[in-house]
Amino acid sequence: MGQAPSQTRRTRRTHEELTQELAYRFKEKCFTSLEYYSLKDVFKKLADQQGDIRYLKEDTIARFLEIPDILGASPVIFHMISYLGAFPFLQEAPVVLELAQLIMVVVIMTERYKRVLAKGSTDRTKLFFKSLAVYDRKVMEETGSSPRNSTSKDATARPSANTRGFAIDEPMAEDEDDGDDDDDDLVITAFELLDIDEATKHGEAAAIKEAIIPTDNFRKLIMLLLLIAPLDAQESLSQYSSRVAGPELESLRATAECVLASFVDVETSPGIGYTRFKTVIPVLFPNLFAGFNGLFEHFLFSKDLDFSKHKVEKPGDEQLIIGKIAQPLLPTPGDIMTEHTLSQLSLFLPGSSLFRRVRLLYSGNDAGFSMGSLQTKVFNWRAPTILLVSGSRLADVPEGGQEASFASSLPTKRFPHGSKSERVTFGVYVREPWKHTHKECFGNSETILFQLEPIHDVFPASTINTDYVTFTKPPGNRPCLAFGCPHPKPTQSHRKEGIHALGAVSLLFDESFEFGVFNHDYKSRGGAFHTSIVRKYDFQDRFRIENMEVWGCGGDEEAKAQAERWAWEEREAEARRRINLGTGDIEADRALLEMAGLVGGNRSGGSMG
Repeated sequence: MGQAPSQTRRTRRTHEELTQELAYRFKEKCFTSLEYYSLKDVFKKLADQQGDIRYLKEDTIARFLEIPDILGASPVIFHMISYLGAFPFLQEAPVVLELAQLIMVVVIMTERYKRVLAKGSTDRTKLFFKSLAVYDRKVMEETGSSPRNSTSKDATARPSANTRGFAIDEPMAEDEDDGDDDDDDLVITAFELLDIDEATKHGEAAAIKEAIIPTDNFRKLIMLLLLIAPLDAQESLSQYSSRVAGPELESLRATAECVLASFVDVETSPGIGYTRFKTVIPVLFPNLFAGFNGLFEHFLFSKDLDFSKHKVEKPGDEQLIIGKIAQPLLPTPGDIMTEHTLSQLSLFLPGSSLFRRVRLLYSGNDAGFSMGSLQTKVFNWRAPTILLVSGSRLADVPEGGQEASFASSLPTKRFPHGSKSERVTFGVYVREPWKHTHKECFGNSETILFQLEPIHDVFPASTINTDYVTFTKPPGNRPCLAFGCPHPKPTQSHRKEGIHALGAVSLLFDESFEFGVFNHDYKSRGGAFHTSIVRKYDFQDRFRIENMEVWGCGGDEEAKAQAERWAWEEREAEARRRINLGTGDIEADRALLEMAGLVGGNRSGGSMG
């Protein structure tokens, strides 16, 4: 009897043994033999050594991943991975990054844990929040606990990790008690995999409601996430160096500020709390951390085994290694769409449809600001499109006759502006091909209304009604391009046209594309599009349109189909212009066609569709 407890103690596995066991299982299930060989090779070449311990340092990792110094994101990334390396014993973070810990980091960062932890949550949001968060110093002193300083006995003799931390004294007040302080699903399933008793799962981790992500550090991380959004596993991050230099760097910072504004009011709050973090990401930024996949898969490609490179031999010269030349993310930048804008869009739209896959279909500055010009350029595209519009906000009191005329076509303005900024940028993602809407709107539940500037906001399609996209022209309807607005009733010649009906969450332009209005009636709880999850109030922005663009999402097949359609319409138009009715008098025949309204006047003789 007396020997049983001691036998139990002898057979109980230490945290280090359990970590090694989990790392082995992750390695077996998550990596191919070639990937694991590459990981070991990379680690061997990068690791520093102290005694019998080999480990990675912050500057080594930053240099290997090619994180630009000017972003200042390296300490933030190292803070994250020093925490994730402790998985599943997160109360022991930060840890020294040995090979076993690096395996944990790569598996979690690249979402390969799904191959092993089948019962675990597929959402890394909570784990990433904890890896980025700091805890209120005053609260920690009062409770006498400091999870950041608690380490395992096995780690006390090892080299110290970089634990500079972040100086924050006051956490952001949360709107509600999260009540979600139990272990993460990923951690629980990891413990189940290791067959550990339930009593050992709970460490001394502080309550998550006491934690915040410092605003400045999250800003740096956002800039990095925007930069790595298009990154492929075998692409070098240095190939995007032009995006972090000169005016491009300032543009990147401005884009990051718009994203950051969704999480926190930088003027009033020192950081982001968990309630806000977990609420915002699924709707506004479901792909926020997707860039980590390509970045951390770099550890799985040893340069000695890089099959994306080939050798070229020249007589008398040494062998040259030529790497894969990166294709431009955006071959033809627009007035609104830039590489940074493309990265911002990829935070909630699939990057596979965006990077190197979009082409400019319509630009108001080139083709003219009119519904007819947009129709000519866009209606033949048979794949998804993205409409972008930017401009400057109008004053509350109209200035000049055109502004007054636009104001008179809208209901009386009852709501304040959506922000303090004078600049606004809105957009719509449309899955279906464009068409005229004679009696009802087109679009489907995948249509997305969004704002990019000065705050990133997304308004997904609702099922309350289907007033997604309206494109009407005379004679059956008054001219209108709108998203989320009720379809206008057919006009009657003897009645004066009424004012436009705005939807609860809607975007509408006047027929000349000179002015636009975005309406957000929060109290109505939305119509064709859901209300904002970050701005829970009514607002309306009326603005003067300065730029408008429509971009086609797709590849060469869609572009070829569009070109063929344009060519066919041009041939039809030319045939109509040259038609001969058999009288022998071409001018007489043309006059007859003009009388029929088929050519001449304001008609081009093109397709009547």
